[in-house]
Amino acid sequence: MSLTVTDILSITRKIVDICLVWAIFYFILKNVRNNVKLSLIFKGVTFIIILKFVSDGCGFTTIGVLLEYIIMWGPLALIIIFQPEIRTILEQLGRTQLLGRHKTLTVDEREHLVYQIVQALEFLRKQRIGALIVLERDVSLGNYIEKAKKIYADLSSDLLISIFFPNNPLHDGGVIIQGDRITCAGAVFPTSSSSKINRHLGTRHRAALGIAEETDCISLIVSEETGRLSIAVKGELFYNLSLDDVRIMLIDELRPKQDLDYDEDDIDGEEIYEENN
Repeated sequence: MSLTVTDILSITRKIVDICLVWAIFYFILKNVRNNVKLSLIFKGVTFIIILKFVSDGCGFTTIGVLLEYIIMWGPLALIIIFQPEIRTILEQLGRTQLLGRHKTLTVDEREHLVYQIVQALEFLRKQRIGALIVLERDVSLGNYIEKAKKIYADLSSDLLISIFFPNNPLHDGGVIIQGDRITCAGAVFPTSSSSKINRHLGTRHRAALGIAEETDCISLIVSEETGRLSIAVKGELFYNLSLDDVRIMLIDELRPKQDLDYDEDDIDGEEIYEENN
């Protein structure tokens, strides 16, 4: 049975339709994974849907009626309550890099990046100079770069130190690094409202955690009061780290995803080999 042109066009439309649906689901799930607040919303909605199925199956009338009202008016309530997060997602739709970072760093470039950052952190820590350094990854920080002071310079510890040196006009803002270059300084980030963060920590730590909650970036903080080092990544704040801790975390977080998958396969293979021998 031969296919006509109409049949081919119909099949093509269905394939494109399915691909678009999968692309939308991929974008939604990727943003949910990278945003702590959206992850909580997703878990809450999933819990309500599961509870609705359970109540219908068990014949719980009262809880079923309440859940129907929640499901009916829930979307409107979510739009009103989480309007800033929804706006952020729509903004990221136009600036998220679907194929990954601006530049995939080589091993030597990653080592140079980590070395220069650690050197700067060591000096800033000893001198108790406050600093906030943010490393962009898959989710673009273009919205924050637009409002900051553009630099577009090769990364070096001396440049980082000079930016955060006291009385420098850019001292209070954050530095954004794309790839192995300093893109801007004086960037302002949203502060986290998380109740888990220590109340003694200042705006710099809350800003670092805030941007780490909304994107997949790596935020490095030097406390101006104590000189302690911290890292905010994946919606968590790791406080009072040593230089070695910072170096190890940076190396692990900056490794390309394919390298991590490869290492996991190696580990699995080694475990299987050891079990067989």
